[in-house]
Amino acid sequence: MTISVLLRKGIATLGIGACALVPLSGAVANDGDSGATNLPGTMTWSSYDIGSAGYAEASAIADALGKKYGTRIRIQPSGSAVGRLEPLLRGRAQVGFLATETFFASEGVADFAARRWGPQDLRVIAGRPSSFGVFTARDADIKTLKQLKGQRVAYTAGNPSTNLKCDAFLAFAGLTRDDVNAIMFPTYSATMSSLAQGKADAACTTPTTSQTYELAESPRGIRWLELSPENKAGWARLQKVAPFFQPYEETIGGGISEDEPVDILAYRYPMMVVPADADDDFVYNYLKALDQAFPEYKDATAAMKRWALDRAGTPPIDVPFHPGAIRYLKEKGIWTDKMQQWNDQRLARLKALRAVWKEAVAEGQGKSDEAFAKIWEKNRQHAIDAL
Repeated sequence: MTISVLLRKGIATLGIGACALVPLSGAVANDGDSGATNLPGTMTWSSYDIGSAGYAEASAIADALGKKYGTRIRIQPSGSAVGRLEPLLRGRAQVGFLATETFFASEGVADFAARRWGPQDLRVIAGRPSSFGVFTARDADIKTLKQLKGQRVAYTAGNPSTNLKCDAFLAFAGLTRDDVNAIMFPTYSATMSSLAQGKADAACTTPTTSQTYELAESPRGIRWLELSPENKAGWARLQKVAPFFQPYEETIGGGISEDEPVDILAYRYPMMVVPADADDDFVYNYLKALDQAFPEYKDATAAMKRWALDRAGTPPIDVPFHPGAIRYLKEKGIWTDKMQQWNDQRLARLKALRAVWKEAVAEGQGKSDEAFAKIWEKNRQHAIDAL
């Protein structure tokens, strides 16, 4: 099924934009034919814009839950990180289908470094793996991440999610943005086209963007700069920048195949995110329903099979897992002691940042926004270094 067909079907079935918002204590959905899975009769989810992978996947899952349990779901799309988080934090949405803004919000960085925000207490239910890599033109003769030193690396203005990933790749090689010629392009599309136009030597993206296929089929060719999973020191440096990244062998993308896989990284997109105080039973039943309805949506798009819980219900991920989700993952035999150790460490980091945020706000009282930003960055880094 194509995304366009899926979206039309989802909008028609769900009545997106038309159904009312109700609290979680509202009507309970029909249990369907699979046992005691109780869902609210109506839910609202926030997501990326119509046309995005996140919206398409949320629509497919909502359609499946509607058919199986009778739950009526409204999807509220937004093109901004704040627009996706605010409904969730204000109780106007029960679940957010989010991306790296989840990490930014929990860390109090990017859009969430302003005094009205700070580190947000978020938890994840599940999130499917999505890959990301650094590519160059094959004829550029850049074969390793270390060889990016002094080269033109494309960044995107106003896109902290992509730029963070580029910084993480550099950290793997022991480099920073200061070690390369970082060129800021005005749009993501311009960034992706920069190599073919000879305006940059490397860029960061998901392997399935149209520009990677175009470059792979051009006379220049394409090369992905790999991250060996055996390079423990490199991964330690990378995960210091973003602890939710993990090694990943990709077999789909421009210049990538089953016969020519590449070792790059995985992050989670989309993720199903809730506030920390979301009801345990709601989260448990939501994840149970997601699991039981998996056969109904797993073929909706090429990536939907990655929602299987042995992949989507495991760390590392942007924020700690919710206790209700952990309860179900334990029942399924997926959750391990090692995963619990990761979750405890991630929770400790989040708690530490929320504590020093209060100190930064007190220290910055009466000072300019610029002065406060410096105070927060100093306090934040001290807290991370102390972990």
